[in-house]
Amino acid sequence: MKKCHFSELGLVNTKAMFQQAMQEQFAVPAYNFNNMEQLQAIVIGCSQSASPVIIQVSGSARSYIGTAFLPHMAAAAVELAKETGTAVPIALHLDHGSNFELAKDCIDSGFSSVMIDASHHSFADNVALTKKVVEYAHAHEVTVEAELGVLAGIEDEVSAEKSSYTRPEEVERFLRETGVDSLAISIGTSHGAFKFKLQPGQEPPPLRFDILDEIEQLVPGFPIVLHGASSVTLAHVEMINRYGGRMDNTAGIPEEQLRRAAASAVCKVNIDSDGRLAMTAIIRKIFTEKPGEFDPRKYLGAARDELIAMVIHKNTTVLGSAGRVK
Repeated sequence: MKKCHFSELGLVNTKAMFQQAMQEQFAVPAYNFNNMEQLQAIVIGCSQSASPVIIQVSGSARSYIGTAFLPHMAAAAVELAKETGTAVPIALHLDHGSNFELAKDCIDSGFSSVMIDASHHSFADNVALTKKVVEYAHAHEVTVEAELGVLAGIEDEVSAEKSSYTRPEEVERFLRETGVDSLAISIGTSHGAFKFKLQPGQEPPPLRFDILDEIEQLVPGFPIVLHGASSVTLAHVEMINRYGGRMDNTAGIPEEQLRRAAASAVCKVNIDSDGRLAMTAIIRKIFTEKPGEFDPRKYLGAARDELIAMVIHKNTTVLGSAGRVK
């Protein structure tokens, strides 16, 4: 594939985004996408709410979409934002990159930000791999996210049965030795739609804000990232179950906890499952109420509209990112 710098696609890296988020105490939304309708909804929702946005794909999503398609889709996303509202800054990010070769390939093809996730390795191996990615990325003006601590849950190729909270005492050394631009931490969030095993009426456990506060004190002004931060919207889960689905005992991160995190050192919040649930709920409803429907535009278009509404809600009510782009 022909090499391409992200600026040729109209993209930006995350540096200025995070600086603004830190100064104004909000979090930049990072929405995962797997197809055109999801990407359109994310961009339209962020453009209409005047929010900066990070559009991101996992390695498996990149393979599903097709590596040759992604640069063109990113460039189209930039143009779509201009057409539908505010020309918001857009970063294209690799979520949970597993190795140097994948990160390098993404950088070479126009990604403006990459994550290298070596959190399952030893501290020393995490440092070594992260540093290698940082050196290559920074030579191309691409920003890098890493992770300390392990989130439980399953989403795409990311899987862990148990979580391991980030150790604040390791953070300062990790940042110093790697030169990374942002850090994903583990404080109780979890991947996927089934984040916690709760009894009826039981509330999800609170996030470990004590860990977040300690990290913020140790490395003031450094951008922190929350993964696994979908709230698993009850209305969408109920709709899925009403129209033939089966999603029992699902639970996500309460929105008030995410609002609190967004007003702290957390500059980026990842949201994937909530977008999947919103689209699936609408598609199931249409298939049930109109079993003869076979035009993808009729059900994917309606699902896209639902995701636009969800994005605007998240930006406005949860993350505080709406209205930040003038």
